Amino acid sequence: MIALSNGLRLFGLILPFLCPQIGWTENLHKEHEHTAQLLTNLLNAGRVVVEQNQTLINDPSRGDKEFTPEVFERLLREEFFQQTHIDLKHPPSSLPSLAKELLAALLLASKEVVGDAQFVINQRGIGYKNFIPATFGSQTARKFSNRSHVTIKQTTLNPRNLKNTPDPYEEAVLNRLARQTAVTAPTVEWVDGGRLLRTVMPIYYSDDCLTCHGSPKGILDISGYPREGAQAGDLAGAISIQIPVDHR
Repeated sequence: MIALSNGLRLFGLILPFLCPQIGWTENLHKEHEHTAQLLTNLLNAGRVVVEQNQTLINDPSRGDKEFTPEVFERLLREEFFQQTHIDLKHPPSSLPSLAKELLAALLLASKEVVGDAQFVINQRGIGYKNFIPATFGSQTARKFSNRSHVTIKQTTLNPRNLKNTPDPYEEAVLNRLARQTAVTAPTVEWVDGGRLLRTVMPIYYSDDCLTCHGSPKGILDISGYPREGAQAGDLAGAISIQIPVDHR
């Protein structure tokens, strides 16, 4: 009985020291999960802006499209605000510092990709420029990831670009998503003993995507790739993010 009482007393002395650490870890995980969601939103917002301006980008009758990095940034901020109600020019004080830092880096990478594509975008006499949402997303994700310990990647089970080939974790999640009805929530998991956050946000084909990815299957699309025979609502792929707890 005495030994039990001593054990309870000792646990009571240790518990106050353990609980703050547990609470700190939970808060850190929540901040990382929130950051991953916002990064997904921002990359997706850039894809949306490119898609909304696809007709302009591919217009062979115009030279200067006036789709400059500055114009793109304004449209991107507006689209991101529509998705999140967060003004990137004046982010709320409640936004984690990690999120502010990484969102700024992703915004810069997005602008640079549009800047790098100006020569192609502004070519007169050429219709299809191969500057589409998927191209923008892949280039932006790689540019951002090369500068950060955080990894963003577009991936799919049948990649046209081999750089988008899923790793084993992504492949397992994509196969599971492909068997389900469309979901809007990302897969969120902490792996490696809670030291690495992995999120996978599914992307589904819209009607606009079917010009290149729809039927008839196997026929070459405008970019020279075989069409997948997809239908609107089918799983197209995902935005995958990895954030280590010790990200610096």
